[in-house]
Amino acid sequence: MSAPEAPALFRPITIRGLEIRNRVWVPPLCQYSVTARDGVPNDWHLVHLGAMAAGGAGLVMAEATAVSPEGRISDHDTGIWGDEHVEGWSRITRFIRSQGAAAGLQLAHAGRKASVWPEPMRRPGSQPLDEGGWPTVSASALAFDGLREPIALDEAGIARVVDDFRSAAARAVQAGFDLVEVHAAHGYLVHQFLSPLSNRRTDAWGGPLENRARLLLDVVRAVRAEIGEAMPLFVRFSATDWTPGGWDEEQTATVTAWAVEAGADFFDISTGGLVAAADIPVAPGYQAHFAEYVGEHAGAPVSAVGRITDARHAEALVSEGRADAVMFGKAMMRDPHFAMRAAHELDAGTAMWPPQYLRARPEHNDGEW
Repeated sequence: MSAPEAPALFRPITIRGLEIRNRVWVPPLCQYSVTARDGVPNDWHLVHLGAMAAGGAGLVMAEATAVSPEGRISDHDTGIWGDEHVEGWSRITRFIRSQGAAAGLQLAHAGRKASVWPEPMRRPGSQPLDEGGWPTVSASALAFDGLREPIALDEAGIARVVDDFRSAAARAVQAGFDLVEVHAAHGYLVHQFLSPLSNRRTDAWGGPLENRARLLLDVVRAVRAEIGEAMPLFVRFSATDWTPGGWDEEQTATVTAWAVEAGADFFDISTGGLVAAADIPVAPGYQAHFAEYVGEHAGAPVSAVGRITDARHAEALVSEGRADAVMFGKAMMRDPHFAMRAAHELDAGTAMWPPQYLRARPEHNDGEW
């Protein structure tokens, strides 16, 4: 008699040359914990990310990591623009992988939302230039609510951004990451080019969707050229600006298909971030239907994210084909062993338990978690 099939959430998934052990994934979670202001990850990042890998997650994605100093959200963000960052990230990826999880890195440029106070000390407005701030850039010289007006990138500036993503991807490979993700969501630079609300250009980088998507597609092609054919390449999209006349799920699905042609493999679907005053109906799983829409209309694999905290809810999303994986953010921060808890709830076995923790398994505690 054959063994029962594992719950969908705990079946492995293969993307290009990488097999990921389950569909319980950690999204990029900004920590604002680089106190030296040099972008190099430290012990906090090792423990934060390492605990989730030891806790059974299939993929552990490191936070939005700047491809250049001016691409940081704040001066307390991690970076991947210099060789010193490779060493810092390498010890983290070694530990993540030693626990059986895949290690991912989100490559990011904050654009007009850069140079703000780090979250633990967040104050209104941009960080002053004389206190560690810097001028910001964007598709157009339109400020995000409450922040300074950015400089509209010229052709040379756009080329530098593409090259920064290319170089960052090469360093991510050197640092031992299993995959990289291009951050095109949450109102940051690539999203600023994609959305007609922030991109008012009249040249070849603005106007029609093909032009607004050009930066993303150039970045995807550049990153793919650096990482080779075996490594997966993800893109994170905000599928809607939640604002009339803005970026929406139809445009997202169209550009997703173009990104596949350019070399991307998997799409991490979130929403919002471009407009400060957007009315967002936050509720459990409120973004999941956008992932389903993009996956169906673009014919591409997607992950769902957003207030998904229940293992059975996540199992339904994957088993019903609405998403190929689920990102658990706050749930993982509250409980780095969430994946093991979910496996217990779904009767998925204990294969991902670290040997050091085996005596804590529920079956040694009258079945109680």
